[in-house]
Amino acid sequence: MGSSRRDCGPSGPRLEKMRASRRYEDGRFRNTAPVGPGLQGNPLPLLGEYFFGGTQRTPPGILPLESPLEAWTRRPDSGLRVTWLGHSTMLLELDGARILTDPVFGERASPMSFAGPRRFHPVPVSLETLPALDAVLVSHDHYDHLCRATITALAKLRVPFITALGVGMHLEAYGVAPELITELDWWEKHSVGPVTFTATPSQHFSGRGLADRNRTLWASWVLEGERHRLFFSGDTGLTEEFREVGRLHGPFDLVMLEVGAFHPSWGGIHLGPENALKVHDMLGGGRLMPVHWGTFNLALHAWDEPAETLVRLASEQQVRLFTPRLGAASEPTRVEAVTPWWREVSSPVLAPRPVLGG
Repeated sequence: MGSSRRDCGPSGPRLEKMRASRRYEDGRFRNTAPVGPGLQGNPLPLLGEYFFGGTQRTPPGILPLESPLEAWTRRPDSGLRVTWLGHSTMLLELDGARILTDPVFGERASPMSFAGPRRFHPVPVSLETLPALDAVLVSHDHYDHLCRATITALAKLRVPFITALGVGMHLEAYGVAPELITELDWWEKHSVGPVTFTATPSQHFSGRGLADRNRTLWASWVLEGERHRLFFSGDTGLTEEFREVGRLHGPFDLVMLEVGAFHPSWGGIHLGPENALKVHDMLGGGRLMPVHWGTFNLALHAWDEPAETLVRLASEQQVRLFTPRLGAASEPTRVEAVTPWWREVSSPVLAPRPVLGG
């Protein structure tokens, strides 16, 4: 699937709004702190880890999937239900509204169909079997969060899209009607039905090619319904700005934080389990759901290390976790214990490293 329209860059009212943002300077968006997207420190150890590391970066077996289709025929008793479809793609049922986050139904998180990170598992449902949606939320424009083929298919449904400044140019180029796109700067709000979306700070970067680095904004998100309040991190590193988010919008019924694709060499732009728990505390607590792991090989750690590390640290810190199976339509308030489904397919988190030299 594709679109004949080209992504020609922002113009008109979209560009005017981007220029009015405090985050925008000399044609690019910037983090509050001077954090760049590049590697930190000497890259040589990283190369050694890539070629000689002994971690199991892809699952050794088939991941267990469930079908949510029967559950979706009924409204959640508690008013809040989450179906994790993989990585950062979730169907959120929030106080009567259905919201799809960072929809990636494609085989690869890549601009190419023949190369790039490939899915560990099929999407538990097809786009055609999704229930009627009230909104689609796109946190930022990276390929593992914004899939062209998926957007092109969703555009035919004429559902409202909520996203960060500038990202609308991609959505429009992929077929979404301009009147259905709402682009927000940090701290701006927009309501769709019973749900209010607030774009909040994050520490990351953007771009879909070599020439458009940071031409669009990235954001974390607060979703407030009539009874429940959620936080979705998108992609981010650790920033003190989350304390303000917690002060203004917390506490939350569910906090969805990225825990995968982390490494000290890019620790400023991704959280990982340890920093996710710090952000969870800054936000005021609540049940924590790890996302952005278990679907694509985007880092050097073992595929299940984010979950295993988070479970261990959360137990030590007495943080309540919500770890649903892929495809399971689950109500967080009805789940009391961790579901370590990944252990059904995993080998040890860290395999022995080869001995180098003599």
